[in-house]
Amino acid sequence: MEQVLTLVCKLNPTSEQIAQIETTLKAFADACNYANQQVKPQITSKTTIQNMVYQDLRSMFGLSANLAVRACARVGANRKTAKQKNKPVLIFKPTSADYDARIFAFREKDWTVSLTLSEGREHIKLDVGNYQQGKLKGRKPTSAQLCKHRDGSYYIHIQTKDEVPEPLKPTNVIGVDFGRRDIAVTSNGDKWDGKQIDEVRDRYAKTRASLQQKAIIGTRSTRRRARQILQRLSGRERRFQQWLNHQISVAVIQQAKNAKAIVAIENLTGIRERTNTQPRSKVERRRSNSWSFYQLRCFLEYKGIKEGVEVIAVPPAYTSQTCHQCLHIGLRSDKRFKCGNCKWHGDADLNGAKMISLLGQSVSLPGGSGYLCCNLSTDSSGLLQSPAL
Repeated sequence: MEQVLTLVCKLNPTSEQIAQIETTLKAFADACNYANQQVKPQITSKTTIQNMVYQDLRSMFGLSANLAVRACARVGANRKTAKQKNKPVLIFKPTSADYDARIFAFREKDWTVSLTLSEGREHIKLDVGNYQQGKLKGRKPTSAQLCKHRDGSYYIHIQTKDEVPEPLKPTNVIGVDFGRRDIAVTSNGDKWDGKQIDEVRDRYAKTRASLQQKAIIGTRSTRRRARQILQRLSGRERRFQQWLNHQISVAVIQQAKNAKAIVAIENLTGIRERTNTQPRSKVERRRSNSWSFYQLRCFLEYKGIKEGVEVIAVPPAYTSQTCHQCLHIGLRSDKRFKCGNCKWHGDADLNGAKMISLLGQSVSLPGGSGYLCCNLSTDSSGLLQSPAL
């Protein structure tokens, strides 16, 4: 089994190469838009799209043969994704272009990439750190994506393939409860407080609001300076959240690997759509919509594949309201949980993580159906005993 990982490497093109990159990105986007307009929306096969518009893309937009093929594949892939979400493909922007082995090559000897651009083949210098160098050393990647990021810099997203180990034979399940106050809580009792990330997000939100106001109503020099600071601050909050999710996912997967356990998480898909329909303050809505639970899930999944740890998603319904000891519905108040049946009380997120672990055991371990059953009290005659007795 192979795992595909993407390495983001910064490019250092010359001024002539920048002009060619811009021309190539625009031509690629225009070709995608043309193919999307000319081919019926219900057609998602890249081969069918290529048969219908390939010659037009070559002649009208000046693309090389393989770039024209990649443009058709991009349209087909985007249509399949849009079809799953019941949304149409609207427009392609000139921010990226796909490359395969015929029009892309990585050269380790001088740390450059060879790309087919608008005027031919170009060798562009890479500006990479130790992490990228370690991952690319001795490799011959065969696919990449040329991208222009929001800061105006150019990057090459190189896809590498690794052989992954066979999944470990599990003997246990570690449940992970996602939240905003505590970013993650495991059934083993480990937790990562979300107070720090909330403070960071609130600080950046306040700073952005102040700078955006100055960029509108300030003097000419003030407006220019405010825009410069906004550009400099762009991405810092996102990178901090990404770093934090990396730390959490590494710790959880390593713990599961050492314990030969499966990691069970909540399937929170669609939670934003549900919560955004409820009346909330502007601050609460911002905090909720900036909750990066899906990024943490993705990090857990791809790190789990790399280490041979299986990650499964279970339904989140009633996991925070059900007692993990007796499986009765209890009372949750803020961070506290109390069961009226067995009298267990403690941290609500820890109880939720243990319930997620039980759900994971029921669907992944042999004899798992026995984990989700509660013992009903009976009297000497065999009839159900009243809770009052």
